[in-house]
Amino acid sequence: MCRVRRDSRALADDRRHRLGGFTLIELLVVIAIIAILAALLLPSLTKAKLKAQGVQCLSNHKQLLLAWKMYSDDNRDTLLYASHWAAPMPERDPYVWVRGQLDFDPGNSSNWDVERDVKKSPMWPYCGKSASIWRCPADRSTVTVNGQALPRVRSMSMNIWVGGFLGMDCGLSGDPDYFAYGGSTWRVYLKMPELANPGPSKTFLLLDMREDSIDWGNFATDMTGWPDHTESAGFYDLPASYHNRAGGLSFADGHSEIKRWIDPRTTPPLVLNGEIPDQYNSPNNKDIAWLQERATRPK
Repeated sequence: MCRVRRDSRALADDRRHRLGGFTLIELLVVIAIIAILAALLLPSLTKAKLKAQGVQCLSNHKQLLLAWKMYSDDNRDTLLYASHWAAPMPERDPYVWVRGQLDFDPGNSSNWDVERDVKKSPMWPYCGKSASIWRCPADRSTVTVNGQALPRVRSMSMNIWVGGFLGMDCGLSGDPDYFAYGGSTWRVYLKMPELANPGPSKTFLLLDMREDSIDWGNFATDMTGWPDHTESAGFYDLPASYHNRAGGLSFADGHSEIKRWIDPRTTPPLVLNGEIPDQYNSPNNKDIAWLQERATRPK
């Protein structure tokens, strides 16, 4: 009699356990549903993340451009130089917007230490003590220093035709006296009023560069072939495409935008932790024509 009650109790306990748990098939069905939902939601989440990074990138551009403009306002409309030159020029070097060369050498502190170049920029006092605005949030490039991966300090470079190489167009010719002797066809803007042609709203100032192309502080738009011989066009530097084949730019009038590149030759595969050969011909590339239109004008 007692044994029957114990067996009945055991059967009841077993029934309750089965009612309170999941079978293997039920668990597999739940996991499959979760996987399907994740697959459906992931593109939306990725798109939202890219959009948020784009908004932050535009904000960084605007803040850095405002610092550039405030410096010019305080210095009689003088424009900072876009780049230093290979040889030191002590009388001009202090007026470069940012010095230093980026690469992936851990021994080169210009890559990872904002104290080295960024905080010595003549624009730094106008930056609100924020070094993060010098970098696109989608730029994940790092340099490994003593076993630690450190983010590189800068994604942005300045239009070489706004300020030039220490005020000169010597970099694209290889001759430091080339600009001084009037040999250049294209204008290097040195004062704010000179931007009247093509106009501040049509002259880009800062541009995000690819991590494998950025080095000195300038982005050099090769003007060869503009506007009537696009078959001669080519790249001297490559723009970034961190935002789904698009990159951030800011313009001398204060606005910023994300530009989507349309020619695949503008966005070759990334070279990780190295430098890409970024000087090559690219005939009839509409992206180059777009940059040329917004870089400078003939003298």
